[in-house]
Amino acid sequence: MISENHYDVTTWPIGDAHEDIGAVINSIIDDIKKRQSSTNGDLGKPGAVIDIPVGDFHLKTQVRIDISYLKIEGSGHGFVSSSIRYNTPKEDWGTLHEVWPGGSRILVDLEPSPDGDERDGAAFYVERDGDPRISSVEFSNFCIDGLHFTGDDENRQDPENTYLNGKTGIYIASAQDSFRINDMGFVYLEHGVTIYDADALSIHDNFIAECGNCIELRGSGQASKITDNLIGAGYRGYSMYAQNFGGLLISGNNVFPRGASTICFDGVIRSSITGNRLHAFYPGMIELRHGSSENLIAANHLYRTTEPWPPMKRYDNGLDDRHGLIRVDGSNNSIIANHVSASLNAADIKPQGAKPVIIRLVEGNGNYIASNHLLALTQGISESGDDNDQSCFSAQVESTLSNKAATTVPTINIQVDGASAANTILDSATADQAVVDTSKNAFRPLPAVPTI
Repeated sequence: MISENHYDVTTWPIGDAHEDIGAVINSIIDDIKKRQSSTNGDLGKPGAVIDIPVGDFHLKTQVRIDISYLKIEGSGHGFVSSSIRYNTPKEDWGTLHEVWPGGSRILVDLEPSPDGDERDGAAFYVERDGDPRISSVEFSNFCIDGLHFTGDDENRQDPENTYLNGKTGIYIASAQDSFRINDMGFVYLEHGVTIYDADALSIHDNFIAECGNCIELRGSGQASKITDNLIGAGYRGYSMYAQNFGGLLISGNNVFPRGASTICFDGVIRSSITGNRLHAFYPGMIELRHGSSENLIAANHLYRTTEPWPPMKRYDNGLDDRHGLIRVDGSNNSIIANHVSASLNAADIKPQGAKPVIIRLVEGNGNYIASNHLLALTQGISESGDDNDQSCFSAQVESTLSNKAATTVPTINIQVDGASAANTILDSATADQAVVDTSKNAFRPLPAVPTI
């Protein structure tokens, strides 16, 4: 039964949700605040549910949320690749079964100024001052579509491949408690989700891809999780970024290229990166920066290869292979039982002739690295597929499945820079795969394995 606290954007009498769903949702929020105005008594403010049915809804007015206990939900995340579409000749679009994302889809028609505040480009903007913090706002099961990238640079690249348009899906500007972002789709936004000062945040089971940056936890935060998502940022930005966080759990995510950094911790303490599958085209897959310490990186699968799809081969994140796939500036971190598969041909290595670095400790002390399987092979030959098929899906699947006739690539599995000391490194590299000062670090090499 529909209650007075359950709204449908298509039946709300003020505005037209298909023309401007932002204005309609703002009107509904005003109604909720008028009806739930009292702070006295035992009944409280129950909040409300705003339902977005399946369909296309333009957003020309930013949604501004300043009430707790609000759930905005749709009936399908509706994701489909926009990158594939824009890199398909327009004359061939007529042969496609679908052209645009679907489900409960919000088309972000905002036009933020390049010189304006980044908040201006947010489809959903959440902020409330005072006590208590805004709490229990949920976004569920709809698609936020940024429509186009519009950037440009000195290379005059295709604007649709720049990952720049000034648009953000969800921007949470003030400290909050127990927010949930679940079952959503985000596509072609410069920033998918940007959140400041999060506490008990859950970002779970979303599809966040083809965004300049996917998930950014800024300011500070604690006791939150990013779990079971499908994620893939652009070459300029982060798939997952966290700043000054404690107690963050990143687990069960499948992260695919082409983010400049897959997971970046900036001053993050006592947090976990466990059980993820990470795929990247560039070095700098996991970065612990600015004293990130006492973190656990365990039981992840990291797969590093190079861009196989012709339209995107010209782009990268600007780092060379000496940077490290896992790079640590911090102390007392544990890097245990991870599997790294690096698939690189000599021509792909930057600079030419260098040995790629897998795990690099640049500063800090007391880090514990143990029982990691670090594997580097040339790009092999796939046993299936059509080598002449240049579709994005086929190119990436062929690359992922290629392992026949691969040969070993010389690497530095562990490199400990001079500013890092008192680390323990066990069973993760042979003696000739490590650059370690054993007078300042404990090192137990793997035994050399006979050549087959």
